[in-house]
Amino acid sequence: DAIQSALTELNNIAQDPWEIRNDKLYKQFVLADFVSAFGFMTSVAILAEKQNHHPEWFNVYKKVIIELTTHEAGGISDKDFELARAIEKLAAA
Repeated sequence: DAIQSALTELNNIAQDPWEIRNDKLYKQFVLADFVSAFGFMTSVAILAEKQNHHPEWFNVYKKVIIELTTHEAGGISDKDFELARAIEKLAAA
C-alpha cells in the first residue's frame, strides 16, 4: 500500500507515468535525439551520485529506460521515489 501510494504521488508530478515492473520503479523517456538522451543521462547521473543511489538504465538512440530499486532493501524504497522525483524535475526543465 505504501508503494502504491508513493507511486500515485509521483505520477501526480510526472508528465508520463512511472510503473512498477519486475519489482522496480520503471519509466521510459523519449527525448529529441541521441545527444539529448545522453545529456539527460549525464544530468541524472549527477543527481544519482549526489543521492548515492544509482539507477539501472538502458539507452538506445533517443530512448532512455530507467529502473530504480534499492538492492540493500530488497526492492523499492523511499530512496527510489526520492530519485524519481528529482528525475521528474529534471525532465520538466
